[in-house]
Amino acid sequence: MAFTEPVLTKRIPTDPAQRHVVLFDEYVATGGYASLRKSLEMTPADIVKLVTDSGLRGRGGAGFSAGQKWSFIPKDKKGHHYLAVNADESEPGTFKDRYLMDYDPHLMLEGIAICALATQVDTCYIFIRGEFHRQAKVLEKAVKEAYEHGIFGPGGIFGSSHKLECYVHRGAGAYICGEETGLLEALEGKRGWPRNKPPFPAIAGAFSRPTVINNVETLCLVPPIIEKGAAWFKSMGTPSSPGPKLYGMSGHVNRPGIYEDELGITLDYAINKLSGGMKGGAYKAAICGGISMGVLGTNQLDIKLDFDDVRFRGGCLGLGTAGMIVMNEHTDMVRALRNCVRFYSHESCGQCTPCREGSAWMLKILNRIVDGGGRAKDIDMLMELEKTMGIMPGTTICGLADGTAWVTRTFINKFYDEFAAVCPEEPARGVPLNIIHRGQFNPQIPMGSNTR
Repeated sequence: MAFTEPVLTKRIPTDPAQRHVVLFDEYVATGGYASLRKSLEMTPADIVKLVTDSGLRGRGGAGFSAGQKWSFIPKDKKGHHYLAVNADESEPGTFKDRYLMDYDPHLMLEGIAICALATQVDTCYIFIRGEFHRQAKVLEKAVKEAYEHGIFGPGGIFGSSHKLECYVHRGAGAYICGEETGLLEALEGKRGWPRNKPPFPAIAGAFSRPTVINNVETLCLVPPIIEKGAAWFKSMGTPSSPGPKLYGMSGHVNRPGIYEDELGITLDYAINKLSGGMKGGAYKAAICGGISMGVLGTNQLDIKLDFDDVRFRGGCLGLGTAGMIVMNEHTDMVRALRNCVRFYSHESCGQCTPCREGSAWMLKILNRIVDGGGRAKDIDMLMELEKTMGIMPGTTICGLADGTAWVTRTFINKFYDEFAAVCPEEPARGVPLNIIHRGQFNPQIPMGSNTR
């Protein structure tokens, strides 16, 4: 059986005019919290095994097995266990979690409660992005309803012996807090700097206690798995990437928005069938899962949007969040890369020198290229910089530098001619060789001087 009907969005009408927040009574009337009651009759080990057998992979970007992550939590409980829900969603082009929290918040709360049963969690913190003002209010109301109906609170989940507290914790809008250990630092009231690992969060996470960290969409898929089983879930998607997925389509498409389908659909299908085809010109490129994953080229419309094909054949880091930014034939890829690198340079937390300095110098070089002062060796310099920063070369703590490097690598490799055209062997007349531009609205800064 392939994908035949909505799973995550079954309570969210496709017509925007008919959408509304699904509150507790409506959620229960449409089958909500039945999976939670079923989970109360299962052992924690049985819940973890079912989620593991389903093949559910995290929908936050990395695609790691959700059940396996749960299994890392110590079985012999000797104190508090925590659940941190990553609702930060600050990856450019990504807006699926906001969509779920906007209209069906109890689906996530049910997933939270089931996860708590499986991993013996006592306290859950929903770490929500600071700019999500409306979503925070919707969540607060849904959490209050859950307390009133015996899901959270000192009385135990539906009167059981398992007590669970749940809090909405608002971030301050820092991209780096989407990284799980940066999120934990911010949750504890500290600067959102990622931590060295080990120890891993499953052993020493929030407040140095065992902690599960899951994405919103991941938790929303747990109740359907409990209800219908692992075989049902694996009937959708591909063998290595089973289940349904939310695709966020934006950019040069006729119908931007959130669409649900199974994992493994092609990029061509996502553009032409889900979002109504290209707008303003023919297809040229697509950022497949937030800009951290890199860019797919003009000849890659047949790529399957799952956790493996995008990585192996597409030359990207992976599917990521499936936040698609589609670009037509008129897009200037040099300026597009400059926008991506400008974002990373601004959002780097500054803890690791290769990321802090590398992203800043990449931006200066790209600003100079865009301003007309590009040189052939600038391309080599950009490629040299991207090879020396990130977790994969082993020079940084978190993956922000890898995102910077990968987007630079894929843009230049797949659209080299565009970069070569603006980086000639001889510099443009009138542009001094020793000048780095910070952009057309900023003063010229001599290379080598302290510009930070």
